[in-house]
Amino acid sequence: MTATAPGSPEPAPTQPTAHAPTTTSPREMRRVAGASAFGTGIELYDFLIFGLAAGLVFPKLFFPESDPLIGTLLSFMTFGAGFLSRPLGGIVFGHFGDRFSRKTMLVVSLVATGACTVAMGLLPTYATVGVLAPILLVGLRVLQGFFMGGEQSGAFLMVTEHAPVGRKSFFGAFVTAGSPIGSILGIGVFNLVAVATGPAFTDWGWRVPFLASAILIAVGIYVRLGISESPVFKKMASEPKPSRLPLAGVLATAMPLIIGGVLVNLGFNLFIFIINSFSMSYGTEQLGMDRNVILLSGMAGSVGMLIAVFVAGWLADRYGLLRVMMAGALFQIVWAFPYFWLFDSRSVELIYLAVIVAYIGLSFVFGPMAAFYVSLFKPEHRYSGVALSYNLGAVLGGGLSPSIATALLGTFDGSAGISLYIAIGGALSAIGLLMTAKRVRAASTATLGD
Repeated sequence: MTATAPGSPEPAPTQPTAHAPTTTSPREMRRVAGASAFGTGIELYDFLIFGLAAGLVFPKLFFPESDPLIGTLLSFMTFGAGFLSRPLGGIVFGHFGDRFSRKTMLVVSLVATGACTVAMGLLPTYATVGVLAPILLVGLRVLQGFFMGGEQSGAFLMVTEHAPVGRKSFFGAFVTAGSPIGSILGIGVFNLVAVATGPAFTDWGWRVPFLASAILIAVGIYVRLGISESPVFKKMASEPKPSRLPLAGVLATAMPLIIGGVLVNLGFNLFIFIINSFSMSYGTEQLGMDRNVILLSGMAGSVGMLIAVFVAGWLADRYGLLRVMMAGALFQIVWAFPYFWLFDSRSVELIYLAVIVAYIGLSFVFGPMAAFYVSLFKPEHRYSGVALSYNLGAVLGGGLSPSIATALLGTFDGSAGISLYIAIGGALSAIGLLMTAKRVRAASTATLGD
């Protein structure tokens, strides 16, 4: 990919025009893309319902003796604990995914993440077992994050290593589409159960979305077992002397690319998790808005993102990956302050506008993200490199942003500090794209099997 000055021509397509060493049939490509979207959607559902519960019910059930703002902060810190274990999970899953099987690691991560989610739905609360309740909640959250560390990065590889020349960003968008699919499903189930159970939602209704994950996981396992192994991995596995320590290889040869990859996802996740986690508690507790307004605005935004990620993937294949993703990063800088201006109006229509526009704009970073990350690393340590950089960005961005936003709210007594924080995140994403531009340009003349 070529790094160009604003306004100057950029060769197209600039995302990797790489091809796998074997040809994947159109039918198999559709199966791989669909299975990746569905599986990633389930795991994002698991993560999202925890984020919603962290903003709505966990402060009362697991941290009841704290001041309401402190209880919310502690709840979001529990949410963030799941991100802290993701890089370690990425390292472990990356190691085995590079050495033994991409497909197997995806199935294992799906099953284990779902098991943690179901267990959360069975937890006793503080009123029943005292301090043991938040300890168990944090422990399960850490385990959930560990297992999810191998999920989305592995799905990135599975789809793009199957995808045909000139369509990698578009087919990669099936993986990123799993995020809005999971959001729509999670918000829909959460809202449906909240309405159906009424006042009992805080007592026991909140458990239902967690327990329902068992059904989704069973379907996800069936779908993922039906796809073939990555053709790039098949070729690599047939060659002698596979790398014994893929992580050591990627750290020794690609540290600047890892840092750039971290920055890209850091900025994106920072804003996304302020929207889908922090905004819930902010809207209901600080602004006094009805919970359903915030939930349904998030669902509407997720529908917009579900469409926009495919548009962004198509544009990246057509006009260049860097150009499209940079537009998304710059959008984040521009929209950081208007997002909260609209939210603070307490107008239902303007809150919907704030959330929908935010989700659609961020899709231009998110849609081509699979092709971006896979282009950064060689196949022998690609899973390790993608998992490490992607998950570190998720920790520093999404894992910390709800807690940091809550702290900024208490410090500055308003949303201006949070908006500035979001804008800085967009700038970091832009810097990460510039840092990796040379490698992506080189990848455009190579193959994903090289």
